[in-house]
Amino acid sequence: MRKTMTGLVAGVGLMWACGTSAQAQELTIFWAEWDPANYLQELANEYEAETGVKVTVETTPWSDFQTKAFTEFNAKGSAYDMVVGDSQWIGAASEAGHYVDLTEFFTKHNLTQVMAPATVKYYSEYPANSKKYWSVPAEGDAVGWSYRKDWFEDPKEMEAFKAKYGYDLAPPKTWAQMRDIAEFFHRPDQKRYGIAIYTDNSYDGLVMGVENAIFSFGGELGDYQTYKVDGIINSEKNVKALELYRELYGFTPPGWAKSFFVENNQAITENLAAMSMNYFAFFPALVNEASNPNAKATGFFANPAGPNGEQFAALGGQGISVISYSNNQEEAMKFLEWFIKDETQKRWAELGGYTASAKVLESPEFQNATPYNKAFYETMFKVKDFWATPEYAELLIQMNQRIYPFVTAGQGSAKEALDALAADWNATFKKYGRNK
Repeated sequence: MRKTMTGLVAGVGLMWACGTSAQAQELTIFWAEWDPANYLQELANEYEAETGVKVTVETTPWSDFQTKAFTEFNAKGSAYDMVVGDSQWIGAASEAGHYVDLTEFFTKHNLTQVMAPATVKYYSEYPANSKKYWSVPAEGDAVGWSYRKDWFEDPKEMEAFKAKYGYDLAPPKTWAQMRDIAEFFHRPDQKRYGIAIYTDNSYDGLVMGVENAIFSFGGELGDYQTYKVDGIINSEKNVKALELYRELYGFTPPGWAKSFFVENNQAITENLAAMSMNYFAFFPALVNEASNPNAKATGFFANPAGPNGEQFAALGGQGISVISYSNNQEEAMKFLEWFIKDETQKRWAELGGYTASAKVLESPEFQNATPYNKAFYETMFKVKDFWATPEYAELLIQMNQRIYPFVTAGQGSAKEALDALAADWNATFKKYGRNK
């Protein structure tokens, strides 16, 4: 999930008298304002050089992305030809007729095999297991971790850690180890803290943070086909996962009750925390010495395993969809055909985009290109996502309302929060006739 512009003029599709379509000279892609959108613009400039078709990537801040996109969709406007939409939008956008059905395109190009399976499942397919596809995986993303290698590799710290916990200090392989390491490095008197986690409840930050624990503890949010949530969202596994997330909050820097990707990178750059949760899309700034004075001392690891060895991470990222109100659908499809080529996906990765191409992800060239690419590769084949039903926004608000007071203030218990959430979700699904 991901995790929300003003319109430029869309490409003009004119019809010749003979009935054939003239080539559109411009296409507009709508996306959120962040570095991957800039990389996509660079890639699109290369498409223009090859084809003569100008492609503009128009952006708006994340906070406005969803609102502006759906305002345009609901007005059946043609300002945008394509959108790199959040993974959770797929249900609402497909059911309302905003997206062009790309199932035939998927079949023709064998995209279920070309792209990493999890990205097809969560970015493209709706309903679940329907084999109907609405977007092409574009910006793969997930939650990973950065850490301070210099803190971890300090001989005195290593000796003290082993004496206290009985095993070697190293990037955690399990959530239990991560809890120990967070506790060990949490030293408020030195203005050093153990860990930075997502706590922002204004959109999906906190929920995605908690998902990392839930999924690796073997839990699920519910049955995405039957909409059953009782005994699933409030399972014992999920209770334990939420309890541990609350415990980790106790090892965060002060004032960490509304923190998301900006603050979590700052936890590393400003010497605040030993470990920090964040989307892989924000890791390039951590290896850049201009933005991170600790770049050479920053390492990365994939989301750790839970108590039974299960290891999953919360999915971020987006797929690119053709908007059904575009006047330039034929030209948009040509762009997608170019975008999915192996050489284009390789170039996309070189520019800084997070490819979802299985072939590129599996290549040693990709995995060795940055300090975090190997962890990204490991993660993209074991990701899970939030509900993608049209009412996902209501479900998200309800989860935030139930778990935020427990995580950040210790109000009530994890079980009480999840039991209440199960009741909320049951009521919501009943309202929409899902759980018949």
